[in-house]
Amino acid sequence: MRTLKVLALVMGIACAVIGLVHLVVGIGSVPGEGSAGATVDSRERYYGAIFEGYGLAWIWAARQAPIPLTVIRFLAAVFLLGAVGRVISIIDRGWPQGFQVALTVIEIVLPPGLLLAGVARRSRGVRRDLSGST
Repeated sequence: MRTLKVLALVMGIACAVIGLVHLVVGIGSVPGEGSAGATVDSRERYYGAIFEGYGLAWIWAARQAPIPLTVIRFLAAVFLLGAVGRVISIIDRGWPQGFQVALTVIEIVLPPGLLLAGVARRSRGVRRDLSGST
């Protein structure tokens, strides 16, 4: 459970910080973008606020006892869905700036790890229940 708690907390803090940076800095927070105009900046700041809330949801989940695995699975699935969006973009538009490629790799690799940590926690709980100890 400790591993899942730490992973969820780190995920939450990272997403909340990233969201806050995008909210405050706008399009300047996106490597390789430069000046994209008011419409794109507005959209970037909006998505930053949403990502801030997403990070806070991870932090909330990490602070629960026990950690709600349904919430962790949902949040991990949303993160993986973001990676699917990036892959669609690669197929449609080509390779983005290198930092975005690195983020795509993280977004593909991290959700299964979070899900596996949750499965490990659940299986330990089942073994504990079967042995009769609490």
